[in-house]
Amino acid sequence: MESPLGRSGSLVYSVSHTSRPPRQNEIEGRDYHFIDVAAFERMAADGAFLEWAEVHGEYKGTSREAVTGSLDEGLDVLVDIDVQGAEQLLEKMPRAHSIFILPPSYDELERRLRGRGLDRAEAIARRLAVSLWEIERYQRYDYVLINQDLDLASAALAAIILDKQHRLDRMKDRVASVVGDFSRQLAPDGGR
Repeated sequence: MESPLGRSGSLVYSVSHTSRPPRQNEIEGRDYHFIDVAAFERMAADGAFLEWAEVHGEYKGTSREAVTGSLDEGLDVLVDIDVQGAEQLLEKMPRAHSIFILPPSYDELERRLRGRGLDRAEAIARRLAVSLWEIERYQRYDYVLINQDLDLASAALAAIILDKQHRLDRMKDRVASVVGDFSRQLAPDGGR
């Protein structure tokens, strides 16, 4: 079954910039925009990032232009960022809707990090060491998803996004068009 979000056409994923090298199977422009530290620092100094932080020893940031450009086109933007970045983004864009996704347990997070086979043992240890500090920030978010079951978590995420897209303030123009169509069709001259 196709995702209801795939049909909406109004949701885009923001691809972050990072100073780390690509991992196996990562593709430039799909997974990240891979740039060197000097380029990242120049972009940060120029205000090119909506949010950025040093995360686990590497820089990561969200392009201001990419997000605001998509929003200006009437698209919703899904931004996948850590808690440091989320706090910066929410400070600059307080109307953004925040969703905190956390693993069901410490053991499961450790199992997932090790099972990916993407990080060295010291990187995994670093991530686990700060995990409590990160998850304790859940109270600052509008929604919390516990990712125990991927299908259920995906459905919950889709429901949240669809709810936001179908609120009255977002649907007024489309509803006005439908009402106009009915008015024309039911006019005394039959819409002719």
